[in-house]
Amino acid sequence: MPLDAPPRPSPIDLDEYRRRRRRLIDALPTDAAVLLPGASLVIRSRDSEFPFRQDSDFHYLTGFPEPDALLVLLPGRAEGECVLFCQDRDPAMETWTGRRLGAEGAVRVHGVDQAFENAERDAHLLELLEGRVTLYLPLGDASALRLAERLRGELLTRPCQAVQPPLLAFADVTPMLHEQRLVKSDAELALLRHAGEISAHAHCRAMRACRPGLAEYQLQAELEHEFRWRGGSGPAYASIVAGGRNAGILHYIDNREPLCDGDLVLIDAGAEFDLYAGDITRTFPVNGRFSPAQRALYEVVLEAQERAIAAVRPGTTLKALHRGVVRDLAAGLVALDILGDDGEETPESIVARRFYPHGTSHWLGLDVHDVGDYRQDGEPRCLTPGMVITIEPGLYMPDDEDLPAAFRGIGIRIEDDVAVTAEGCEVLTRAAPKQVADIEALLDEK
Repeated sequence: MPLDAPPRPSPIDLDEYRRRRRRLIDALPTDAAVLLPGASLVIRSRDSEFPFRQDSDFHYLTGFPEPDALLVLLPGRAEGECVLFCQDRDPAMETWTGRRLGAEGAVRVHGVDQAFENAERDAHLLELLEGRVTLYLPLGDASALRLAERLRGELLTRPCQAVQPPLLAFADVTPMLHEQRLVKSDAELALLRHAGEISAHAHCRAMRACRPGLAEYQLQAELEHEFRWRGGSGPAYASIVAGGRNAGILHYIDNREPLCDGDLVLIDAGAEFDLYAGDITRTFPVNGRFSPAQRALYEVVLEAQERAIAAVRPGTTLKALHRGVVRDLAAGLVALDILGDDGEETPESIVARRFYPHGTSHWLGLDVHDVGDYRQDGEPRCLTPGMVITIEPGLYMPDDEDLPAAFRGIGIRIEDDVAVTAEGCEVLTRAAPKQVADIEALLDEK
C-alpha cells in the first residue's frame, strides 16, 4: 500500500452489530419473527461466478461474509433471539473455494446467539417459527417469499403444540431496517470517509494519467487499479468515463471511445471499502486546459455545487437543495446569454427540462443509492446528523442549433459525498480537486 495511504479505519465491532439487531427486535411484536436471507453466488458464465458481495441488509445486521446464509430474529426467545444458518463445513469444497466459518465460527466470530449449518436448516426453522404469528421478511425478495410460503404451509399442516396459532401473516421488514440504515454511526462514517479518500486518490491518478489519444477504458483502468491498490474491494458501481459528447449520457458505461484534444472528460466513479461506497464525479479537460466556454460552464456548475454544500445542515431538505441548484444553474446560463426569460417558460423550468434532468442528491452508505425514504409524513424529509448524501449538479448541453456553437455538446457534473453534522456538514471527498486552477495544476503533473 502507498506510504501516503490514509490509515485504515477499524472494522465495525460486534457490539454495534448486536445493537442494530437489538433495535430491530425491540421494534417488533413479541409474537413475530424475522427471516432475512443473505446473498447467494451468481453465475457469470457456465461454471464461473461473479465475485461474491453480501446483501447490504444482511451485512448491516450481521457482518457475516459468506453466501447462502439465513438470519432469524426471534423476540423473547430464551435460548437466544438471533439465530444464523450458514454453509456446512466441507473440507473438500473448502480446498477449492476457501475456508468456511461453519456454525461454531459464526457464533465465535460474529457474535450471534446460536448457529446451525444449512443441512439442519429445515428441521430447526419449523421449531423456531412454531407459535409465531407474523413473519417479517423482505417482501421484494422472491426467494425469501418462496421459503416463507413453504414454511407457512408446513406449519399449517403439522400438529401445533404451541399455545399461539401457527404462522399466518407476512410483513415487510425493509421499512424498519432501512430507517435504521439511514442515519450512520461513527464507525460507518469512518468507513465512508475512507471510501471517499480512496475514491479521491483514484480521481487524482486518472487526472495525472489523462492525455489526448488514450481511450476512456484506460482511465477506467487507472481508477480501478487505485481502488484496489489502496485496499478497496473495487468499484462501488459501474465506473463512468465519458469523453466529449458521451458526458451527455448520464449513465454512460461503455468507456470505449478515444479521448480527444479539446474535449472534456467526465468521470463518475467511486471505491467500495468494507461494503461502504464512495461516489465522486469530476470533469476536466483532456489536454489539461479548459477552453473559455468550457470554463464558463464549469464555473456555473461549481458555484451551484458549492452553494448547495454550504446549505447542508440539520433541518434542510434535499428538495430545498435541488431547488437552489436549479435556480443557480439558471442564473448562470442567463448570465452567459444561453437562456433568457421569454415569458412562456422560466429559465428554471427550462434548465430542469433540458439541461439538468436529474436530482441533486441521493443517500449514500452500504449502497451507492442507499436506502431510506425521502419523505416523512408526506413531506420532504429533513436532514439530521449522521445522514450522508451526494451533492451532484450538472449541465448537459445538447447539439441543438439554437445554442451558441461554443457550448454545444459539453457535459459537466461535479459530485461530492457529504455527511450531515450537528453544525452543518463534512465533505468526505474533498481530496479530489475541483477548482479550475487546482485541476489544471494537477493535470500539469503528468
